[in-house]
Amino acid sequence: MKFIDEVTITVSSGKGGAGSVSFRREAMEPRGGPDGGDGGRGGNVVFRVNPQINSLLVFRFKKKYAAANGQDGSGRNMSGAAGQDLVLEVPAGTVVKDEDGQILFDLNEPGETLFLSGGRGGKGNTFFKSSVNQAPEHAQPGELGEARTVSLELKLIADVGVIGYPNAGKSTFISRISAAKPKIADYPFTTLSPNLGVVAVDGGERSFVVADIPGLVPGAHKGVGLGTQFLRHIERTNLFVHLVDASESAGREALQDYKDINHELAEYDKSKADVEGYRPLATRPQIVVLNKIDVLSEDRRRELRDGFQRAGIEVRMISAVAGIGVRELVFEMGSWVFGAKHS
Repeated sequence: MKFIDEVTITVSSGKGGAGSVSFRREAMEPRGGPDGGDGGRGGNVVFRVNPQINSLLVFRFKKKYAAANGQDGSGRNMSGAAGQDLVLEVPAGTVVKDEDGQILFDLNEPGETLFLSGGRGGKGNTFFKSSVNQAPEHAQPGELGEARTVSLELKLIADVGVIGYPNAGKSTFISRISAAKPKIADYPFTTLSPNLGVVAVDGGERSFVVADIPGLVPGAHKGVGLGTQFLRHIERTNLFVHLVDASESAGREALQDYKDINHELAEYDKSKADVEGYRPLATRPQIVVLNKIDVLSEDRRRELRDGFQRAGIEVRMISAVAGIGVRELVFEMGSWVFGAKHS
């Protein structure tokens, strides 16, 4: 699986270069003064958000990273070169945590964030020259860099999260409304990684991002199926499109499927109750969609709609395969997203 969403790495900034102890030695100045240069600064460790990256895969095989050390100073007041910074490129949505699980950075926007500063370079003996010490014979060593072990956790950034049982048609829906081409097959857990799709509306003038979140089944919050591996990815979405298999071909009832998935959201919320700033998933708006209506009779469609309405749930009805109702649903999604962004 090429999608990697959680890794632990150890990073260290560079050691500063040592200052130089040196004295001028020129033919006409036998008693030349100190000319030892300063050491160079050690390299910093920087996180850079790269919008072109969508996984932490690059960190899967290498676990230790170090910035370059600064070079030592030398005679003739020549300072050592600074160590090259270590720039770690990560996808937008990466959360950096320390060994205790505390969040250090939440990297959402393109740009760079300084994590560890390189050690300061030592002063050469020229710096210590004074009226009472014309020939200092000491210089500073360079300061050590810092080292930290951190975990990187990726939470996808999407405007809309598509949720539902495996085989509810989420991947088909994503492929219908965007250019994403997820794997689609008729067995559970076809999708082993979240799929992101960009949906263009208004003739391409505006767009929003939709994420297909796999692996939601009863008990997911306890690790059943794909467990909580992908539940974290819907934490950043403000709107859910809840796809329900209206064909009931798996032997489950559509209304019960809807209730099962929402139960998982509520249970996941309980596990996050002590997390500061966490917004419960179960309270976020949902557009409930009955999918695969192309295989149903008009009477059966009416029965399903009435059953959900009696439970107080308004539904939309589509067929992602046949394209029935998809355009209207996309328009509703876009209206909600753009309205929320400007409210």
